[in-house]
Amino acid sequence: MHGEPRSAREAQVSVVVPVYNEETVLPELRRRLGAALAGLGAGFEVILVDDGSSDASAGMLDRMHEEDPHFKCVHLSRNFGHQAAVTAGLEFASGDVTCVMDADLQDPPELLASLLSEWEKGSDVVYAIRRGRKEHWARVALYDLFYRVLSRLSTIPMPLDAGDFCLISRRALDELNRLPEKDRYVRGLRAWVGFRQTGVAYERDARHAGKSKYSLIGLTRLALNGIISFSDKPLVYVTLAGLGVSVLASLYGSYLVLTKLLFGGIITGYSSLMGAVLFLSGIQLLALGVVGLYLSKIFNEVKARPTYIVRETRGLEARRGRRSSSEGSV
Repeated sequence: MHGEPRSAREAQVSVVVPVYNEETVLPELRRRLGAALAGLGAGFEVILVDDGSSDASAGMLDRMHEEDPHFKCVHLSRNFGHQAAVTAGLEFASGDVTCVMDADLQDPPELLASLLSEWEKGSDVVYAIRRGRKEHWARVALYDLFYRVLSRLSTIPMPLDAGDFCLISRRALDELNRLPEKDRYVRGLRAWVGFRQTGVAYERDARHAGKSKYSLIGLTRLALNGIISFSDKPLVYVTLAGLGVSVLASLYGSYLVLTKLLFGGIITGYSSLMGAVLFLSGIQLLALGVVGLYLSKIFNEVKARPTYIVRETRGLEARRGRRSSSEGSV
């Protein structure tokens, strides 16, 4: 057990909730999450990470803390993105176990009891597996495609259809927080740290209110970050494609030379020549693009800028995230 209690009633539970412009959801989130945690019979804290919201969310989070000290706040200096907000919450969490869930209530707080039950059985990471989504079919299809592509490309086992909704034990979280990279794909890092990992299936709900804050471009960036962070296979595939094209071009060139020598005649074919040139140009641009993505990843890591910057905290004055600078606590 490594000094960790394996009873939910004896443990301290931290719940990390990234928040970005969720004013319409927060009252219901507080009601359902508070009820679910109170029903566990455990000590708990809820770390609400305001990711630079531009609506009334920040003020609502502060009022939630004033009315119930179990709800604590981390206000980031601007919008750093969902994964940065999750990272901030994980680095401020102090519980024996830490759970991560989205604020939109697509991740049901009532499932936390099932996650804790698996932790009591000895699992250090318990991830929630989405068995159904109440979203547009095209978005669902893209999600399914991404998880399967990532699972195929990744150098470590990646569970299918498992998002950020999860539970992490103290020892697994300490190892995850110790990882030095700045541009973080949390669910991939969660898989990378290892330990005993278990999945719990659930039906993903529709958003309680509001709209998704992830645009198609944002989802694409997240997908590329996940693939680049945990696989070098795109570089291998591009290299093999280049090698294959070179072999085919050599064979075709040899065929043309032999045809000329054996049968004579003039070698013509402007259209086929242009097609070959354009095809090879496309392969070259694709290869440069893939290499550029990896170079961009290296560039971001070498700059070593903090993953997030904290503007102020509420109820967390004794703690500070490792990847930030903090300007004030209350």
